[in-house]
Amino acid sequence: MDSKKERLLALVRANPFIGQQELAEALGLSRSAVAGHIAALTRERRLLGRAYVLPKDQPIVCLGGSNIDRKLRGIKPLYLGNSNPASQSESFGGVARNVAENLARLGLPVCLLTAVGQDAAGLALLAQAKQLGIDTSGSLSAPDAPTGSYTAVLNPDGELLLGLAQMDLCERLNPDFLRQCAAQRAQAGLLMLDLNLPQDSVAALLAEARLSGTPLVAVAVSGPKMDRLPEDLQGMDLLLLNRDELSACTGISLSSEAALGRARKQLSQRGLKRLLLTDGSEPLRFCADLANADWQTLKPPKVKVRDVTGAGDAFAAGVCAGLHQDPADLLSACKLGLRLAALTLQSERSVCAELSPTLLQTTA
Repeated sequence: MDSKKERLLALVRANPFIGQQELAEALGLSRSAVAGHIAALTRERRLLGRAYVLPKDQPIVCLGGSNIDRKLRGIKPLYLGNSNPASQSESFGGVARNVAENLARLGLPVCLLTAVGQDAAGLALLAQAKQLGIDTSGSLSAPDAPTGSYTAVLNPDGELLLGLAQMDLCERLNPDFLRQCAAQRAQAGLLMLDLNLPQDSVAALLAEARLSGTPLVAVAVSGPKMDRLPEDLQGMDLLLLNRDELSACTGISLSSEAALGRARKQLSQRGLKRLLLTDGSEPLRFCADLANADWQTLKPPKVKVRDVTGAGDAFAAGVCAGLHQDPADLLSACKLGLRLAALTLQSERSVCAELSPTLLQTTA
C-alpha cells in the first residue's frame, strides 16, 4: 500500500476543498508528487473530477413525478357504484419525489428533478424537500398548471382498490428540460428515473448514460406507461417493475416459469443489464446479469399492513441506496429495499418518518 497516497486520500476526505500546496506541506511532498497521487486516485475512481469529489459524496439524482397524495380509506368494505363512508388524508407523493425523500431520510445526498405548479401545493412540496436537504434547484415550477395529484381509494385493510393520477406536468420533463438541468445530473453517482417521463426523455437519458457510464435505474409506475421505454435499452443498468408491468413491457403473458424466462431474455437482447421483479407478498425475483444468469429470489418479511401506498417507492429507494454504496452488490441492495418497504407498509404515511441513516449499517 502506498501510505502517502492513502494519507492524501484521508486528508481530502476530511477537507474536499484542500489545495495541492496544503497537501504537499502536510505530507512532506513536492507539489508534483501530490499531483501524481491525485492523478492515480482519479484513474482508480477514488477521486472524481475537480474539487476532489469523492464517490460517496456524489448525489443520487431522482428524475420524475411529484404530486399531492390523497388517500380515501373505506371504514367498511367498499362497494362500487355506492356511497361509502371513508377517512381522508393528504401528503406529498410521486414516485421520484417519494424515492428522494426516502433517500434523504437515510442521510444520503439527493437531487430531485421534477415539475410542480406555482400553487400552494407546489410551493409546500418544494419547501418540504428543502427542509429534508433535497436539492431541487433544477426542478421546473410552472405558473400555468397545477401541481399533480394522485388519489388512492383503499380498502379498510389498506389494499389499493383504485388509483387516479393527474400527472400532466410530467410531460414537460422533456429533452428541453433535460438540457436545462444538465449541470445537476453531471455530478450524479446514480441516476434514477420513473416512467412518468416522456419516451423521448427516457431515450435521451439512456444515450447520456451510455456516454457517461453513470448507473441508470428505471422504476416503472404502471402497465400503461411501459410504452415509454424505448426498444433499445442499452445504457440502463437496472429496471424495477412488477408482473403486470413486465407483461406490458414485453407483450408476454407471464403464466409460467418459461414465460418469465422469455421475458427476461427479451429484455437482455434489448440491452438491459439487470432486472428486478416485485410480486407483492410473493418472493422478489432479481437477476444481476441478464445475459448470463438466472433469477435469484428473496422472500419479503411478513408484516401487518396498514397502508400499501409508497411501499414500492421505499423499495426502489432502498435498492438505489444499496447500489450507491456498492454498485455491484444487487443482493444487499434488494435486502435493504425490502426492509424499507416493510417499514412503509406498517406506516400510514407514503414515506415512513422512522427511516434513518442507521438502516444503511445492516441489511439483515
